[in-house]
Amino acid sequence: MSQPQSLVEVWRGEFLESEHLGHAVICNAKGDVVEAWGDPDKVILPRSSAKMLQALPLVESGAADQAGLSTEQLALACASHQGAAIHTDRVTRWLSDLGLGNDDLLCGPQWPDDKPAKVGLIKTDDSPCRIHNNCSGKHAGFLTLNKHLGGGVEYTNPDHPVQKAARAAIEDMAGEDSSGFGIDGCSAPNFAVSLAGMGRAMAGFAAARGDGDARARAAVRLREAMMLHPELVAGETRACTDLMRAGAGKVAIKGGAEGFYVAILPEQELGVALKMSDGVTRGSECVIAALLVKLGVLDPADPLVKQRLNPDVLNFAGLNTGEIRPSSALLAV
Repeated sequence: MSQPQSLVEVWRGEFLESEHLGHAVICNAKGDVVEAWGDPDKVILPRSSAKMLQALPLVESGAADQAGLSTEQLALACASHQGAAIHTDRVTRWLSDLGLGNDDLLCGPQWPDDKPAKVGLIKTDDSPCRIHNNCSGKHAGFLTLNKHLGGGVEYTNPDHPVQKAARAAIEDMAGEDSSGFGIDGCSAPNFAVSLAGMGRAMAGFAAARGDGDARARAAVRLREAMMLHPELVAGETRACTDLMRAGAGKVAIKGGAEGFYVAILPEQELGVALKMSDGVTRGSECVIAALLVKLGVLDPADPLVKQRLNPDVLNFAGLNTGEIRPSSALLAV
């Protein structure tokens, strides 16, 4: 088994102060590993990077069309949003259209990361609700599928039809059986697969075409919804949103907790997956930016890209004291 590899370096002046180690993989449409760093067979929990996989049954089953879901709602089903009004207003309307509300969500309340939304709650002495949860769009998708399937209210139970459908989609796209699951921050099961399995799954999304079978058509709709509405997938100043904007329709990107990231490259029919061993976001953002520059879908000179690829390290006085940059091993041809 390969050990994690140094993927990101943090420099202070002439001193290498820190390193972020991890694993990364690029897969093609055949499911082959094109390039890898660390251990491509490492079993991982993809966390929120699996949301487009969890949303596949919503579209493939016909539930999305039965509910008349828009591309905005499909993007929200794949989102880890920051609880801004553009997110919560849409989730609220979505639930209302289903005849449901905040109390039907099982994801738990969460303070919004969006500053205006958070300040607004504090000023009114109000508490966050479940709709503010970054996963409320995914859960609205679960509820839409559940209504279509006629399942019980405990839709996050691993043995519930909604979660069985999600697991089947993940295993099929990854090309392997899941070895188990952990309970995610939003209370839904997060099914474990190998890093290469996630790379294969993303390559499957990339290679899907609109004239394919129901699974392929669902994959196309979800990836295109993400690229069409990057502001709904995450939010202003967030890496997923900024890098998809910089990619200008060439890539769909999704981060996950504990240093996970995936990317879908339709033109090249490639999928990317990565996991930082220390779970640190600054490392995972640097690596995903570097790999997408390496693959030609991001311009390293774009300010939105440089902010993640090679950010300056500033001190409290605003002085530039160093930089964060990809390791030489990551950039090697």
